[in-house]
Amino acid sequence: MDLAGKRVLVTGADGFIGSHLCEALLEAGAQVRALALYNSFGTWGWLDSLSPQTLVALEVVSGDVRDPYGVRSAVRGVEVVFHLAALIAIPYSYQAPDSYVATNVQGTLNVLQAARDLGVERLVVTSTSEVFGTARYVPIDEAHPRQGQSPYSATKIAADALAESFHRSFATPVTVARPFNTYGPRQSARAVIPTIIGQLAAGRHEIHLGAQRPTRDLTFVADTCAGFIALAGCDAAVGRDVNMGSGHEISIGDLARRLIALVDAQARIVCDDERLRPAGSEVDRLLADSTLMAKLTGWRPAVSLDEGLARTVAWFSEPANLSRYKVDLYNV
Repeated sequence: MDLAGKRVLVTGADGFIGSHLCEALLEAGAQVRALALYNSFGTWGWLDSLSPQTLVALEVVSGDVRDPYGVRSAVRGVEVVFHLAALIAIPYSYQAPDSYVATNVQGTLNVLQAARDLGVERLVVTSTSEVFGTARYVPIDEAHPRQGQSPYSATKIAADALAESFHRSFATPVTVARPFNTYGPRQSARAVIPTIIGQLAAGRHEIHLGAQRPTRDLTFVADTCAGFIALAGCDAAVGRDVNMGSGHEISIGDLARRLIALVDAQARIVCDDERLRPAGSEVDRLLADSTLMAKLTGWRPAVSLDEGLARTVAWFSEPANLSRYKVDLYNV
């Protein structure tokens, strides 16, 4: 499927990956409807930071995936749906698990129901590597067991299962895209890379982190968006869940040291107990096997970790961008 000229909906368009995906879809020639979470301030999240030329090309609508009627309205008239809307902060899921069920499970069900009833040609549902928990073997392929090691990951496991059930029960043309650890400009302050860069850019010489030992498989956001688009255009991916990652892992400690070398070589790392996950909840190792993704679509990451970190540091170094972050607070 070629997305040029297709009418496309992105849920969670106001978020980190969603805003980048909207830009990539416009570049691919799609007609993009962007669903942003309603709020009384009338703001559209990261969409507000896009160029006027990009914004005028988007159809931005406000709503909430927890509202089935609003979701149906957003889906009506489109041919392809990218469902990214979710609550994603793992620490906050310990505090407010009900809200994660409402958004990640019920919200995904609402999108699936609307896509089924309205005859959408393709639906891409966003998963996460967190569904695997700590790796039992590496690299992690799609057959790896699921482990709900946080309320967040449990709700994403449920959302993935709902997507599978709609394909098996109703032949809904759904693909589950599973990016591992996406990073880049506009990422939430609760993620580790913005946390480190934000503290460095603010002039701190002590960088507060939680556990440094866990490893992550990092993919630059432009590559993740390219992966979403490739999966939407791949008929052979329908009914499947597909991993997207770099195939390389780096520990949080080593990642922090790379960023320190880029920004302030005099800074040092301090362990902050507030930032530690509960012992049984920490995911110690994530390393993707993206063999299936490459086989189905030919996709492979194009941006190296060094290049991606440099681009991300450069973006955060702009005062107008850094001012959007509360670097003095621990963002859960």
